[in-house]
Amino acid sequence: MSEHSTAVDHLEHDLEHEQVVFANDPASGLRAIIAIHSTALGPSLGGTRFYPYTSTAAALTDVLALSRGMSYKAAVTGLDLGGGKAVIIGDPAALKTEALLRAYGRFVESLAGRYITACDVGTYSEDMDVVARESAHVTGRTEAHGGAGDSSVLTAYGVFCGLRAAAESVWGDADPAAVLAGRTVGVAGVGKVGRHLVGHLVEVGAEVVVTDVSAAAVDRVRDEHPTVRVVESSEALVASELDVYAPCALGGALTDEVVATLSARIVCGAANNQLAHPGVEKLVEDRGIVYAPDYVVNAGGLVQVADELEGFSFERARTRAARIYETTRNVLERARTEGVPTATAADRVAEQRMREIGRRAIWLP
Repeated sequence: MSEHSTAVDHLEHDLEHEQVVFANDPASGLRAIIAIHSTALGPSLGGTRFYPYTSTAAALTDVLALSRGMSYKAAVTGLDLGGGKAVIIGDPAALKTEALLRAYGRFVESLAGRYITACDVGTYSEDMDVVARESAHVTGRTEAHGGAGDSSVLTAYGVFCGLRAAAESVWGDADPAAVLAGRTVGVAGVGKVGRHLVGHLVEVGAEVVVTDVSAAAVDRVRDEHPTVRVVESSEALVASELDVYAPCALGGALTDEVVATLSARIVCGAANNQLAHPGVEKLVEDRGIVYAPDYVVNAGGLVQVADELEGFSFERARTRAARIYETTRNVLERARTEGVPTATAADRVAEQRMREIGRRAIWLP
């Protein structure tokens, strides 16, 4: 089967999305896909991932899943935004240029505000400043240009808030600040978000074990936090004795094999789309592991860049991100009372808001 037919099959079987745009600019080398999943609650907002996908079909699969997750993330977090995402195909180290980013910005602008972009894997606030030279629909910009700067700061803070809520549900504690003290937390991926999460965990007395494919990322965390222990691979981390497993790299971390191996009582991390396939959430539940749904706990970055739409205030955004603690508690409680996996409970919360509050037609500026 050709790559083209595989991509078409993806679209034929994915009827949820409002709009999927293929963006190509041969002069700059841009090959991108922008996916708008839903504008039921408002314009779609989501980051731009710059990644060397093996094929257009692989990029399409990723952007469809990521944009759907953004709809649910915005809804469960209480934002008046829909879900969108973009992927640029290629190695950013080799292909990222001003010409390419500006070409991408023109495609974003052509959507007239139905999609608002931001940073993601492979893109940074400085890149968004370049994109913004061609489009008004850009967030995640540098502080020098009135933006929020690095959204990983509040992404990590939100994950930490969600982790506290999950820990309290499992272990309880009269002193919420102490519930993670002495617990062993394994963090897979210590890049932009994972590094900040490690800092929060060390601060409250957790024992932290980390791994990353980047030796530089590991060295940076070890320099900042000498007590952190390092293992060589994700497989070694999963096989370790853990209380909490925090996947903070790319998606698909919770496979059947990983769930069968984990000793952790809690899975709570920043990675998107952690469930490798439908049904994994039931395996997690059957093993007695509490899964804090990824899009619930990693919404801090979305909160941060969304705040730019009002004129950015870090304190206001941090206060909003702190509500992820209560949102996580509510999702875990709903899972218990309705007898469903936590991922199902989170979906129900998001879908209820989109159904009861959302528009009955697509959003137009």
